[in-house]
Amino acid sequence: MNLAEKEAQLGRQLAAIKNGQDRLAHLVELARQRPALAPEFRVESNLIPGCLAKLWFHPRFADGRCHFACDSDSLVVKAIAGLLCDFYSGHAPAEIVAHDPAFLGPLGITQHLTPNRRNALSKIWDRIKAFAQTHNPPPGQP
Repeated sequence: MNLAEKEAQLGRQLAAIKNGQDRLAHLVELARQRPALAPEFRVESNLIPGCLAKLWFHPRFADGRCHFACDSDSLVVKAIAGLLCDFYSGHAPAEIVAHDPAFLGPLGITQHLTPNRRNALSKIWDRIKAFAQTHNPPPGQP
């Protein structure tokens, strides 16, 4: 499934939850079920600076695809960061770079976040994009 198809699927799932606060609560419940990041990845070098909550981000590249994992000491931050990590994991760098998360606005996710949590969302996207860009060779190069 490509990112456009994933976006449509996520849109349908979240649209079924009519209230924006309830959508966010649903994402928080999913975050509660998300396994914790392994201790060896919950290290200073994986912390996203500038977030009030601790937010760890662990990217990896395998078989031409990017994979992302995260964790936070805040369930809301873990929920929104996890949403992006899950959404972009398993995709090629070029596809990731070409598909920013602006679609979350119309889905009613970002409106119910505090400025600090929107900042965390922005920072995790910056990290996902930067990682994908480092693994995305310019046209004509392997």
